[in-house]
Amino acid sequence: MGIEGIGTRALRKEDKRFITGKGRYVDDIRLHGMTYAAFVRSPYAHAKVTAIDTAPALEMPGVVAVLTGKELVDDKIGNLICGWMIHSRDGSPMKMGAWPAMAPEIVRFVGQAVAVVIAETRNQARDAAEAVVVTYEELPAVVDMREAVASGAPQLHPEAPGNVIFDWTLGDEVATDAAFKAAANVVSLDITNNRLAPNAIEPRAAIAEYDPAEEHFTLYTTSQNPHVARLVLSAFYNIAQEHKLRVIAPDVGGGFGSKIFIYPEEMVALWASKKTGRPVKWTADRTEAFLTDAHGRDHLSKAEMAFDKDNRITGLRVKTYANLGAYMSLFSSSVPTYLYATLLSGQYNIPAIFAEVISVYTNTAPVDAYRGAGRPEASYLVERLMETAARQLKVDPTELRRKNFITQFPHQTPVIMASDIGDFNASLDAAMKAIDYAGFPARKAKAESEGKLRGIGVSCYIEACGIAPSKAVGSLGAGVGLWESAEVRVNPVGTIEVLTGSHSHGQGHETSFAQVVAGRLGISIDQVQIVHGDTDKVQFGMGTYGSRSAAVGLSAIVKAMEKVEAKAKKIVAHQLEASENDIVIEEGQFKVAGTDKAIAFPMVALAAYTAHNLPDGMEPGLKESAFYDPSNFTFPAGSYICEVEVDAGTGKTTFINFVAADDFGRLINPMIVEGQVHGGLAQGIGQALLEHAVYDENGQLLTASFMDYAMPRAEDLPSFKIQHTMTECPGNPLGVKGCGEAGAIGASAAVINAITDAIGNNDLAMPASPDRVWHAIHG
Repeated sequence: MGIEGIGTRALRKEDKRFITGKGRYVDDIRLHGMTYAAFVRSPYAHAKVTAIDTAPALEMPGVVAVLTGKELVDDKIGNLICGWMIHSRDGSPMKMGAWPAMAPEIVRFVGQAVAVVIAETRNQARDAAEAVVVTYEELPAVVDMREAVASGAPQLHPEAPGNVIFDWTLGDEVATDAAFKAAANVVSLDITNNRLAPNAIEPRAAIAEYDPAEEHFTLYTTSQNPHVARLVLSAFYNIAQEHKLRVIAPDVGGGFGSKIFIYPEEMVALWASKKTGRPVKWTADRTEAFLTDAHGRDHLSKAEMAFDKDNRITGLRVKTYANLGAYMSLFSSSVPTYLYATLLSGQYNIPAIFAEVISVYTNTAPVDAYRGAGRPEASYLVERLMETAARQLKVDPTELRRKNFITQFPHQTPVIMASDIGDFNASLDAAMKAIDYAGFPARKAKAESEGKLRGIGVSCYIEACGIAPSKAVGSLGAGVGLWESAEVRVNPVGTIEVLTGSHSHGQGHETSFAQVVAGRLGISIDQVQIVHGDTDKVQFGMGTYGSRSAAVGLSAIVKAMEKVEAKAKKIVAHQLEASENDIVIEEGQFKVAGTDKAIAFPMVALAAYTAHNLPDGMEPGLKESAFYDPSNFTFPAGSYICEVEVDAGTGKTTFINFVAADDFGRLINPMIVEGQVHGGLAQGIGQALLEHAVYDENGQLLTASFMDYAMPRAEDLPSFKIQHTMTECPGNPLGVKGCGEAGAIGASAAVINAITDAIGNNDLAMPASPDRVWHAIHG
């Protein structure tokens, strides 16, 4: 294996262009004759569009066109869809309301587009958009889930009576009820999982170009999965036939799930480019991002946990209301169901679980997957219950967890998931040692003597990554398969191009993927190029989300590499007159084991393409492809422990220490893994202490800028201690599990558990702002 292979802390290849300003993002792209789009957006959360006067805008300088929602519908551009079918407990399908890319008649959230201005410059388009006169008839709005399902609430969609999209259940209700009836102790909590805005560094953007000669569209877009975007745009939205649409996702500056989906602006840009005969570009400003990017979380839950006399969990019962906003986004239905309720077992051996999820329409921005997507909501609920139980049962929180850990694998939970492997005690041990858990009582006593409130909180999370296999998710309602593809092209001089259906938007694929390939051949990662993000270059792939890139995407690359290596060994064996079973790969050479006979890898590649001396019947060239569909999810897990100090006079929380001990299976590049953990922890802590997307009663977003939405800054975060334990995943050839979402899943509960421990009041909701904490202290 080469020095830059698996396990090496190789510096990221892609960072050179990023830190020198040479990245190529959608907003950097300029096309000949390009125009600019600015959307006319509703100032009302719920209203009828009674008239649109475009004449004043059309008279303004540089305006090419003003297009409305009615024209878009008249041109038979399809409505946005939700791609995961969920059925209610009575068997009826979910109630999906129509979502046109621009509203022709009814707007249902502030910021929904009703028209678009196309102009020669961005400023001309924006000025003209302000000149479009839209007459609205305001309708009653509802933003609170409880009010939305109450009798007499404003009705958002005729398809969903009472604003209920589905009432879905999972688990054994009878067995769970029996567990509670027989319980020695029951712990219950009302839990709010606050709404978040994703806020990637790069806002969403799209450039659409129509070629009338070829009747072909090209879309440059900020997407985590360009092939899925092309599929949906062609198959469901009537934009173009699939072979007449190219989707390119160049460098993308962060996604966190918010760039998985198809958004109205991409559809409108494509449609408008054909209508105007010009390329059309749109880049969101930050307020547009707050208003229109899919938000995350937003659950209200009643949770109960039953224990026997020995403090073993016997049952878990959960009822959750999930706010999906004004419309169903692409994967929104899967988040509070199969990505949430299936993880309610956590790391614990719980024999009976029953969950009910009621999803609701409100006059707010649509809600969909955000880093972790259902798993943070599940982990927060379970870990808040476990900490609360430890306090009520008067036992140490770590010991209560140990008593209930799953220790025998594989383990079938009562909510679908079958955990394949793990060692939860090892992660908890590592976290406790790193934070000096045993020394905490002395530290707490010292803080008390100084008039300070010191607390410690534990969170033991588990998640499901690699979202697969396709057969399984298909049976649960997914509209697509969740495999991945790869193609390995060895060039005649021995350089390698790897084409992957995965997509990198900050994860470091160009480095870690190259490490795996280079390590197998014993060559430098500089000889390997990773190609992704272009549907005309790469065969169909499913993209990146759910921490699936290594477990699924890299596994596909390994499968393709195995085919390349097998062919290369045949060539070498033929030329060296040896058995191919005796050929080994070492330090960039194909050798006959136990001899000094060898051919350097570049010469093997050249031999494949000159084809002067190949085995009979062998085709020239050295290029192979593979598709990989996993046999199971992967299950990263870990233990996080947070120690805080709270100022009773101000309510301000200060971090003393934060330890994250994770089991991600095999690590490809530990440095990149730690960076992913740091980012996830920042988002989890941000939710716990700072972030909250807040609407007023009229549906106005009160947190539509960074003046109002509190993103965590460096000074808000501790210096993290990162620990790794390892159980290799048996379900893929690399033994990897995934690391991209872990920090966001485990951090929030650890922080809130620590604060509530410090202040002696368990009644504290996220975000735990100084004001909320002060009131929790002083009543």
